[in-house]
Amino acid sequence: MPAGPVAAAGWQRLGIVAGSGDLPIRIADAEIEAGRKPFFCALTEEAPPERFEQMRAGVGEVGGVIRGLKKAGCDAVCFAGHVLRPNLAKLRLDWGGMRLLPKVAAAARRGDGAILDVMVESFEQAGFRVIGAHEAAGSLSMPSGAIGRTEPSAEDLADIEKGAAIVKALGPFDVAQGVVVRRGFVLAVEAAEGTDRMLARVAELPDTLKGGEPGEKSVRSGVLVKMPKPGQELRVDLPTIGPATVRHVHAAGLKGIAVGAGLALLVDREETLRLADELGLYVYGVSSVEEA
Repeated sequence: MPAGPVAAAGWQRLGIVAGSGDLPIRIADAEIEAGRKPFFCALTEEAPPERFEQMRAGVGEVGGVIRGLKKAGCDAVCFAGHVLRPNLAKLRLDWGGMRLLPKVAAAARRGDGAILDVMVESFEQAGFRVIGAHEAAGSLSMPSGAIGRTEPSAEDLADIEKGAAIVKALGPFDVAQGVVVRRGFVLAVEAAEGTDRMLARVAELPDTLKGGEPGEKSVRSGVLVKMPKPGQELRVDLPTIGPATVRHVHAAGLKGIAVGAGLALLVDREETLRLADELGLYVYGVSSVEEA
């Protein structure tokens, strides 16, 4: 007898703890295509489509989220979408959140990665299997190599290698999932502001600071490199790119995007590649051999 959708996946029902953006919906659609029925827990004002069974909860209502997921029959959970880091002093907490607060506060001193580790641990202790978005929706996982019409040059590959090395070096400090490198010159390192705002900073840099010469504005070069930090919990907060990333990279005057093959998510692949091809940008998956 062939394995059913539950046996094949290893979970019966997936609860998607959802922030903003398209990623949670893409994961839910992948679950439906696989013959399973996902359940949404929305943490932001951005409501999921009505076709999904769902609940709402605040970021600090950990107990309520766990109870809601269990009531819905979820045995696995996936964290997806963007959630702003809350102000712990003003965060509305339920009893589950209050019990977790000391651990979260201690983790916050070490960085966002440590906070996510605490959240994963708390849901595992509650009996859930924590699933990465790349596991729940494998079709979103970035493949290796160039996936559009444009390919990186030897100079681009050198910039990609340097960007990956920077992410690796700064990872222990919970910094730099994203780096911008142009002709060997580091233009920006992503910190708390996020990728989009980092790219906006790059767009405002004068051409001379971008490693070029006066009058070179029409010459497009440089790359956005997004990689998981060493030791990062891969089941949450994987680097994600999509059409908006392509637009921001183009506005910043860069030539392409590089992410870890199998270690990044490509949302809305068709539109992302259509836009990248139209703008003449490359989208490249860095293999573990290249990264090393």
